[in-house]
Amino acid sequence: MSSQHPSSVQSSQPGKLRRSRYYRMLHDLRYALVLNVICALLISYIINPGSNLGQNLIAAMCIGTIAFVLIDGARLTLWKPDQRPKALPFILIILVSVPVAQWLGMYLFTWLTNVQVKALSKLDSTEMVANLVFTLAVTGAAVLFFSSREKISRLQTAAAQEKARAESVARQAMQTQLQLLQAQIEPHMLFNTLANLQGLISFDTDKAQLLLEQLIQYLRATLSSSRAGTTTLGQEFALMDAYLGLMAIRMGPRLGYTLQLPDHLRQLTVPPMLLQPLVENAIQHGLEPKIEGGHITVEASSDGTQLTLTVRDDGLGLDHPGQSKGTQLGVSNIRERLQVMHGAAASLSLLAQPEGGVIACLILPLQSTTTSIPS
Repeated sequence: MSSQHPSSVQSSQPGKLRRSRYYRMLHDLRYALVLNVICALLISYIINPGSNLGQNLIAAMCIGTIAFVLIDGARLTLWKPDQRPKALPFILIILVSVPVAQWLGMYLFTWLTNVQVKALSKLDSTEMVANLVFTLAVTGAAVLFFSSREKISRLQTAAAQEKARAESVARQAMQTQLQLLQAQIEPHMLFNTLANLQGLISFDTDKAQLLLEQLIQYLRATLSSSRAGTTTLGQEFALMDAYLGLMAIRMGPRLGYTLQLPDHLRQLTVPPMLLQPLVENAIQHGLEPKIEGGHITVEASSDGTQLTLTVRDDGLGLDHPGQSKGTQLGVSNIRERLQVMHGAAASLSLLAQPEGGVIACLILPLQSTTTSIPS
């Protein structure tokens, strides 16, 4: 019939716990008052047509409220608010509380209205039994109502807890996938870069120095964004600038790149490591295998409701026989992360360009781009 407030679980003071228990009675009392009104209407228009509605309403309020306080008060005293009462003791509480509420309610009605109740003044056993049976029936209906309501509340609470647990598990899995993706990307890129650096030191120290500076810039950008739960779009593009700068030194004139980020989108919060797998795929599978190389463009745009991130290259394309094949781990990881964070509202598509190359288009709902991943 009532649920325990979380604060009562943490409270070590019995007084606070008791107040938390009985405070819920005020919330449930409104339903009891509505039931009292229904009883008064039934008596006035169906059971005893023509009787005084005002007097019947006062009597129902007196008897029903006392019964509610006795039964629900005993329940909250003997059992925890989120605990289902044991059947036999609870039935005994009802059987004792109903007659007590009946007598106290009638005496209170007489005191309030100065109207003598026939069952009390003449000790009419027939009327007393009839009143008692009616009160028991109404009490039984009220108990069924509150029990059903409490069961629904428990099921809703359990469903909410299960949903929260599932979301937590999904986010932890997503974070693990992100870490695996970082572990896959960074050593691959670092080993290749260090190998190039080692080769350049012996015959082109200026270029080696430039490569080292670009590597430091990339590592600084990586540490400031990819390890966090969220990053800004400006930081994500700075990371791509550092990464593409490294690749441009390695590939020389075979690689050109353009970054297009409107100023009003720079501070937009996005999940990290969304662009790098797409940019790395474009270079590794599209531009590096192409003899003359090519150009890659990374751009961001918004229509007010959606954020669109596009990685466009003019490399070999999706199905070219000379294209190197990969595991597609990065693309699969991005799609799974988008599904967990945004469901069908976000998407990642890979489209072949007619003139050659690939367009990777990532769409996020603009109002949800602040969703973060636990660090």
